[in-house]
Amino acid sequence: MDVTGARWRKSTRSGTNGGNCVEVADNLSDRVLVRDSKDRGGGILAFDPVAWRAFVSLAKQH
Repeated sequence: MDVTGARWRKSTRSGTNGGNCVEVADNLSDRVLVRDSKDRGGGILAFDPVAWRAFVSLAKQH
């Protein structure tokens, strides 16, 4: 998967959970990428931006 141009970021709350974090790159126009912050060379999940926004919206409700 080509991740050229992806700008990865972690949640500002990531320092409070012992390092169990994900990183998100949501600056690409056609997909949102997610990876494990402790295994940056491991797998990357790719989501459609509309599906990602729906997921985040639902997660904020809980």
